[in-house]
Amino acid sequence: MQIQDLPYPDPGVPDARSGPRFLWWLGRGQLGGQLRSLAWGLLHFLSVCGLPFCVGLAVQAVVDRSGARLVQTGGLLLLCGAGIALGDTMLHRAAVTNWITAAARVQQLLARRTALLGSALTRRVAAGEVVAVSTGDVEKIGWFVEAVSRFTAAALTIVAVCVGLVVYQPALGIIVAVGVPVLALAVLPLLPRATRRADTQREKAGRATELASDTVAGLRVLRGIGGEELFLDRYRRASQEVRTAAVRSARMWSIISAIQVLLPGLLMIAVVWRGVQLAHEGRIAVGELVTVYSAVMLLTYPLRHFEEIAMAYSFSRPSARRAARVLSLDRATDSEGSREACAPAGDLYDPRTGLLVPAGQLTAVVCGDPDAAGVLAERLGGHPAEKSTSVLLGGVPLDELPLDSARTAVLVQDKDPVLLSGSLRELLDVPASGAVSVEEALTAAQCGDVLDALAQASLDAQDPMDARITERGRSLSGGQRQRLALARSLITDPEVLVLDEPTSAVDSHTEARIAEGVRHLRAGRTTVVFTSSPLLLDLADRVVLLHEGEVAAVGLHRELVHSEPRYRAVVTRETDEEATARSDTPVEEAPTETVLAEDVLAEDVLAELEEIEESA
Repeated sequence: MQIQDLPYPDPGVPDARSGPRFLWWLGRGQLGGQLRSLAWGLLHFLSVCGLPFCVGLAVQAVVDRSGARLVQTGGLLLLCGAGIALGDTMLHRAAVTNWITAAARVQQLLARRTALLGSALTRRVAAGEVVAVSTGDVEKIGWFVEAVSRFTAAALTIVAVCVGLVVYQPALGIIVAVGVPVLALAVLPLLPRATRRADTQREKAGRATELASDTVAGLRVLRGIGGEELFLDRYRRASQEVRTAAVRSARMWSIISAIQVLLPGLLMIAVVWRGVQLAHEGRIAVGELVTVYSAVMLLTYPLRHFEEIAMAYSFSRPSARRAARVLSLDRATDSEGSREACAPAGDLYDPRTGLLVPAGQLTAVVCGDPDAAGVLAERLGGHPAEKSTSVLLGGVPLDELPLDSARTAVLVQDKDPVLLSGSLRELLDVPASGAVSVEEALTAAQCGDVLDALAQASLDAQDPMDARITERGRSLSGGQRQRLALARSLITDPEVLVLDEPTSAVDSHTEARIAEGVRHLRAGRTTVVFTSSPLLLDLADRVVLLHEGEVAAVGLHRELVHSEPRYRAVVTRETDEEATARSDTPVEEAPTETVLAEDVLAEDVLAELEEIEESA
């Protein structure tokens, strides 16, 4: 895989059982790139370590006054120089390719897993952790994957040089062969402590990222309640904890680096001291002493890769563990069924609550618990947060449909929809049946004033559809974001559209017009609206009351207002005292004035609804 071939047609199925297993799977997935990097690394390192032998031969040729051997040695030096240049260039290319392709594979896997889990992801993993994994952790994982081949080339080169020195000059070669493993293994006792400190730093950095992400997401609310300073102090403390942990980790790695400098220096002193003795005794030639000395000096170059691989693993291990945790998450239900890919049609039924949504009708669901309503909406869309009985569409369990078919059949719009940054045209460019145009959807969602506001804010855009929308639509009000999200959902024209509080942030007059627009545009299509707004409820073909997780009443809005106290309590915001007084007062003993007052109140409510409908 080359960089120009990215993204991967299929990133594969990762081994997410643990962080090390995930790293091993990534390495095996790009075996060809690893072998290329290893080959170029061997050429580069062996060429570098071949220089001392050439220098030693040259010095000995000068001592022996042999011009022919000096010319031959010059040719070997040129050959080593060419090997160094070519090997270094191609090693860098291969290493960067391995790093980028590994990081790209992880990003693709994370993106697919995020799309698979949907909104359930942020309930099972903090949003800041997802951000940390998809940014900084991806880089560290790629760093370790590409460093493995360079480390392997460096280790093989060191073994080759030690063997060569033992054969070339046994008296000094044995000292080098014994000392180099000591150099490589001397830092092992310090690695566990360095790894723990690196893990602590990464954990604190992840918590700080989560805090920053949550603060930015709720910045508008924080400004409204004056909580910026409180969260700023919390982030400042978290940032200082990260700084302290980073300093402690850096101190340990500086000690390891110091050992990597000190011990090779001591080895070099021992080699020179013993070599001078042997040369004084006439047991070795001057050229041989220069060769061994130069070889020991240049061995520090490949030895540095031992420190790098230890650091790369220490930093990538917690990153790989977090990535494996995200990648190991799955939908609460199995989406790989044996059903055909075509999406079924018919009634939507939830066995857990008993909710039945007839095909082709606008069904409103009233639930006093907003959280329970959100969970039910996700279950209707085939995205349950926990395992439960599957929802049936036309008698077919959504869990047995392929994920793409299930999402084509049922579309769920959350109560807090997300608008991606870009132009309005790009925002509304979504997979659709083609039956609903952009203009029809914008009109039904009452987005006229939103288009005017975008046109005024974007001086460079002649067409409001080319106006830019900032990240998550933060430049828009809550009602404007809600209406644009509703228009986007209407354009897709799914078989079943589930709307969770689609008009909670708009005024009553706009809400009435939206209700009429949605009813008209979705005529003959199945639509489910979770709401407690009388304006939407009055236009529904069917109203369902959910109480304690089960269907408690079914009917029309005006019928349920009079006949169902629990429904009236949710829709009219009736207090417990009023409900108790109503239930404790026998109808036959109730004063005439009370009965008349209730009738007048009901008539006033109906008259107000009719007046709003006429004005809309």
